[in-house]
Amino acid sequence: MKPFRIIIRSIRDSFKSIFRNFSLSMASVICTTITLILVALAIIVTVNVNHVTKSMEEELTVVAYVKKDVGSDEVKQIENKIKQIEGIKEVVYKSKEEWRLEMKGYSSTLEVTLDYLETNPLLDSFIVTVVDVKDLAPTAKEIRNITGIQNANYGEGMVEGIISVFDVIKNVTFAIVIALVIVTAFLISNTIKLTIFSRRNEIEIMRLVGSSNTSIKLPFIIEGFLLGIVGSLIPIIILIYGYIIAYEKLGGTVSFGLIELVKPMPFVFYTSLVLVIIGSVVGMFGSSRAVRKYLKI
Repeated sequence: MKPFRIIIRSIRDSFKSIFRNFSLSMASVICTTITLILVALAIIVTVNVNHVTKSMEEELTVVAYVKKDVGSDEVKQIENKIKQIEGIKEVVYKSKEEWRLEMKGYSSTLEVTLDYLETNPLLDSFIVTVVDVKDLAPTAKEIRNITGIQNANYGEGMVEGIISVFDVIKNVTFAIVIALVIVTAFLISNTIKLTIFSRRNEIEIMRLVGSSNTSIKLPFIIEGFLLGIVGSLIPIIILIYGYIIAYEKLGGTVSFGLIELVKPMPFVFYTSLVLVIIGSVVGMFGSSRAVRKYLKI
């Protein structure tokens, strides 16, 4: 029962302390709010950039062309052999007639040209999607070795360049988020340290009357936790309403519909959870460190 009473008393003292030192508490909350807004913006940009790059990567495929003299039974065998290759996500057969109809829709010139020809010059093919775009080259190489395949293309040269750019974008955006989280932790922690340092006389009195280290530190740790939670509320509200409104206004896309945004749910829920965790954990950590290190308890 004693630990329970200590926790209840610490929670009560934490609330009292917040209102008693309202200006300092507000300074901590404002610092937390501003930095977490920046973190929320960085997460929004990072997640959407990674979503776009992932969507583009999924469009990269290997097109395997079947030789003209291959029969329908052999085509099925070729399809099974392709599916057995490690890292294959999907294999879709596309006949030369389907290619012909699709290409006729590209331009009127192609339509006239294909209608003029007595025979279809195109080849049956397989559209192969891989799990990891970095496997495009080795997959294409394996497919070329299959009997009945004339060629397998995936946009050699250009694709490697695109993948390199995507990797750089992912690494840069991820590094920005990590850097902002570290800066946020530093700012919030130091603001809370200043708040606690200004109350060093209060802690000294608690020590003189014989309070244990735990009973002294616990109210401050809970106070840091509460300040972190309160400081994350405004960023969460801005995130939820701001992102949902922006998503609806833009119709879920940007750049004339070319780039699709991440859907609000459950994205805003998970991001809000991250903001709460950052605010509360950093608040607790900053309070604990300040009481232990700066006040030498």
